Amino acid sequence: MNMHAHERPYERPRTRLATAGTLLAAATALPAAVLAVPDTTANVIPAAVDALGLSNGQAAGLLRATGLSLPALLLTIPLAAVATRRLPAWAVLAGGLLVLLAGLGAARFAGSVPQVGIVRAAQGAGAGIALPASLVLVWERRSRPAAALWAGGLAAALLTAMPLALHVVPPPSAAAAPDWHLALAPFPWPALAALIAALLFPLMRDRRRRALPAPRRAERGRLVLPLVPAGGFAFLTVVAADGWSPGARLAVAALALPALLALALTGSRDATAGSPFGCAVVMVTTGLLTYPVAAPLAGLSAVAAHARGDAAGVPPAPFALAGAAALAGALASTRGEPRRAVLTGHGLMLAALPLGLAAPPSGAGLLAPLVPLGTGAGLALAASLRDAGAGAALFGLALCFPAVLTGQLLVLSLQSSWLLRERPVTEAGQVDALTGGYHAWLLVAAACAVLLAAASARAAAGTVRKGAATVPAEASASPGGG
Repeated sequence: MNMHAHERPYERPRTRLATAGTLLAAATALPAAVLAVPDTTANVIPAAVDALGLSNGQAAGLLRATGLSLPALLLTIPLAAVATRRLPAWAVLAGGLLVLLAGLGAARFAGSVPQVGIVRAAQGAGAGIALPASLVLVWERRSRPAAALWAGGLAAALLTAMPLALHVVPPPSAAAAPDWHLALAPFPWPALAALIAALLFPLMRDRRRRALPAPRRAERGRLVLPLVPAGGFAFLTVVAADGWSPGARLAVAALALPALLALALTGSRDATAGSPFGCAVVMVTTGLLTYPVAAPLAGLSAVAAHARGDAAGVPPAPFALAGAAALAGALASTRGEPRRAVLTGHGLMLAALPLGLAAPPSGAGLLAPLVPLGTGAGLALAASLRDAGAGAALFGLALCFPAVLTGQLLVLSLQSSWLLRERPVTEAGQVDALTGGYHAWLLVAAACAVLLAAASARAAAGTVRKGAATVPAEASASPGGG
């Protein structure tokens, strides 16, 4: 349905200005929030250990502290989703970005491991507040292309976050030793730009636009449903980092993925958390197969370049093209049949994984897995969000980042296992061991992709059998809804 068919001509500039303000806020908030996830502290460990007066055995505690941003983010999203449905979305967005900026600004003053942990947790919490607020801001426009751009922007940010962070904090070299604080806050400027855009939004919004329907009690209950399992998983992940074997960490991740899938399927059958095309399941797929595939690939590329003596580091072009492909796939979803687009997107993501096994992690070889991965993620995610209400989209978002953490735990545990088994003594041997662990992860990811594609098709088919995906209030709150 065309939302602007009955607008008077003098109202169209106001509508365009409001849409521009929404897209500006979302386009700056998404990368600012996702850039809080990468942790490149391993590249500055010697400098950080010296500056903080730590022994070599205490370096693991520092890495646990710097890794708190992702657990804090996934714990914050369900609570922020409820707040965003009750308060003005732009105000929640501005508040989250202020918390994120405070964490980024305080990073340079962190002088102990507890302070480092607080700073990184604050960054994750701010990002976790900003992400659902940006989603609701876009859903208030009731625009299918705007919702597709939000989905493509999320996938693009997940694909490009780590290579951007590695560009600022590359592997250590004798020629340069960057300030170790830089690893705690490599990119403060996107958050500042996003805050400015959020504060400008009230001046650009269309005040005649009808607000989203107030959330029902059932919707609020569903939005916080992932909080307890996500909190337990985040706690186990932090604890597992303290000396647990790679096999034990793999067991934690192996338990987390079925739990996430069960939550997604349960939510898909609910009138308030469900969507016509299984967006909760696709959010899990997106979280599992974007950042956990692209980030280690960027790390491998950086380590391989360092081993070759190549100062250029991670080539930015393949990851930038993957982000552009995610946006293109998302926009393409607005013209196709959604169920077919969701399955096609899963197929493209699945096809990218064996290509990652065959292609070298450098130069043009990175294009082979990254471009279909980006296209598939953008296409599937945007298509799954078609006609989804705000509650359903927020429920899916609450499952996306636990899936990111699950994928990270899987790939890092597999790489650690390969390093322990091979015990390489040269840098080239380390690259080979890390590559072996990454290839094992791609095989696991391929099996997960098949399972998630089947679950997505089942969720969508179950919605068709019910004959109604959303309650009337939710239908009017979906992009393109009346």
